[in-house]
Amino acid sequence: MGRAKKVVLAYSGGVDTSVCIPYLKQEWGVEEVITLAADLGQGDELEPVREKALKSGASQSLVINATDDFVKDYAFPAIQANALYENRYPLSTALARPLIAKLLVDAAEQYGADAVAHGCTGKGNDQVRFDVSIAALNPNLKVLAPAREWGMSREETIAYGERYGIPSPVKKSSPYSIDKNLLGRAIEAGPLEDPWTEPPEDIYEMTGAIADAPDQPEYVEIGFEQGIPVSLNGQAIGPAALIQQLNGIAGAHSVGRIDMIENRLVGIKSREVYETPALSVLIDAHRDLESLTLTADLLHYKRGIEETYSQMIYNGLWYSPLRDALDAFVKKTQERVTGTVRVKLFKGVAAAIGRKSANSLYATELATYGAEDRFDHRAAEGFIYIWGMPTRVWSQKQRSM
Repeated sequence: MGRAKKVVLAYSGGVDTSVCIPYLKQEWGVEEVITLAADLGQGDELEPVREKALKSGASQSLVINATDDFVKDYAFPAIQANALYENRYPLSTALARPLIAKLLVDAAEQYGADAVAHGCTGKGNDQVRFDVSIAALNPNLKVLAPAREWGMSREETIAYGERYGIPSPVKKSSPYSIDKNLLGRAIEAGPLEDPWTEPPEDIYEMTGAIADAPDQPEYVEIGFEQGIPVSLNGQAIGPAALIQQLNGIAGAHSVGRIDMIENRLVGIKSREVYETPALSVLIDAHRDLESLTLTADLLHYKRGIEETYSQMIYNGLWYSPLRDALDAFVKKTQERVTGTVRVKLFKGVAAAIGRKSANSLYATELATYGAEDRFDHRAAEGFIYIWGMPTRVWSQKQRSM
C-alpha cells in the first residue's frame, strides 16, 4: 500500500469506521482523515455521528443529504428494470453503494485527498461495490480498507479505539449487523446465521407483524409515467416522499419482508433478512403495468435483461459500460409504460388487482368470449398448421427411420 497523506473515509459512526480514524493515522501514517456520512433517508439524526467523527480524530466531518439523488438516479432506474437479485432481493442496500462511492470521490477531489477509505471487511459484497465503483469514477485514487487488513476481533477493535479516546459501546452490542436507508433495512448475523432459525420479531422496524396487521385490506393506486412512480391514490408526490409514504402504508400490512439464502459475490452463501415495503410493491406494480403496455416479444426479452441488470448492481458494476448500455435499452422500453396500478395490501401480501393505461395493448373485443368477440377463430387453423410444421416434419422423419 502506498503512503496516503489525506483520506476521505466513508463513515457510519459505528465501532469499525470510528476506529478506522486513529488506525489510518497511527498505523498507516495518514496525516489527515476527513469523514463523510451520507444521509440516504435512513431517518437517523446524523449530528451525533458528525460530532463523534471529530472526537475520534477527524479533521473535518461531512454530512451530505443525498436522498433525492438516491431515489431519482438509483432507485428509479432499478424499478424500471424490475431489478431483483436472485428474483427476490430488490437491492436496497446495494443501490446505495455506488452513490456513496460517488460522494467519496467528489469529496476527495474537492478537498485534495489522495485516497478514500471504507470500513468493509473481507467477507462482504460492499468492499467490491466500493472498490470497483471508486476505480470507475477515479482510477487514480487509492482505496484503503483498514478493517479488511487489521485482523482484530470486535473486542480487540473496541480496545484499540479506547486507547485513542473512542468510547466502547455504552450498552451490550446487538448481535445483528444492520444497514438502513430509505429503500429498506438489511439484517444479518447473530441468531440469523443458523438458516433453520426463524427471525425473531424484534429485528423488524419498517414492517409490522402479520399477527398485528389490519384485518381489513387496504387499496393503493400507484401512478407511473414512463416507468417512474409519480403518484399515490391520484395525488402527485415527490420521489422521496412517495417511497416514504408507501413504506408506511405497506409496512403496516407486513408487506416487504424477505428471508433468503443469498449467494454473495465472494463465493459464500449468507442468510439475509430484508425489509423493503415500498420498493417491493413498486417493482411488482411496475412489472404488472408493463404486462399491459409492452408487446410480448419486448416483454420477454426485457426479462432476460433484468436478470443481468440485477446482477450488475449486486456485483458492484453500476458504473460499467454494460450497465450504461442496458440502461439505454431499459429507458427505451419505458416510453409507453404510463398508467395506474391498483394494489391490494393484506396480511403480508401485495397483489396487483387492477391496471389501466392509455397505452394499453389489451383489446376487449379480441380477449372476450362474449358476443363482442371479434377474433377470427377460423384463422387459427391455418396458423397452427404453419406453426406446427417443423414439429410435424420432424415426427414424420423419426417414424420413417
